[in-house]
Amino acid sequence: MARLERFEDMDAWKKARELTKSVYHITSVGEFARDFGLRDQVRRAAVSVMSNIAEGFERSSDREFLHFLSLAKGSCGEIRAQFYVALDQAYINNAQFQELIEKAIEISRLLAGLMKYLSTSGASHGKGS
Repeated sequence: MARLERFEDMDAWKKARELTKSVYHITSVGEFARDFGLRDQVRRAAVSVMSNIAEGFERSSDREFLHFLSLAKGSCGEIRAQFYVALDQAYINNAQFQELIEKAIEISRLLAGLMKYLSTSGASHGKGS
C-alpha cells in the first residue's frame, strides 16, 4: 500500500464524502425533511464517517487511527439502520434505499480492509508515524 500523505486521498474518505452528499440531498426533501430527529441523526452519522476517518488519520499513531476507523465503521452501520427506518416510513423508495445501503456497505468494507491491513502488516498509515 502506498504511503498516504492526506486523508483526502483515501478512497474510504472520498466515498464517505459522496455518501454524505447523498444523505444531505435525500434528507432535504419531502417527509424526510420534516422528520427533524431522523433527518438530523442520519446526517450526523454520515458526517461522523468522514470526520472520524480524517481525525484518525491526523492522529499520531496507528492505534489511534484504528480506533477512529472503528468509529467510522460503526457510523456506517448506524446509517444503514436509519435508512431502514426511512424506508419503513416511506421517506425513500426501494431504489434510493438500495443505493444508500450499498454505498454504506462499500465504505464499511473499505474501512474493514484498511483496519485489517494496519493491524496485521506492521505498516504505518503515514501521518505522524
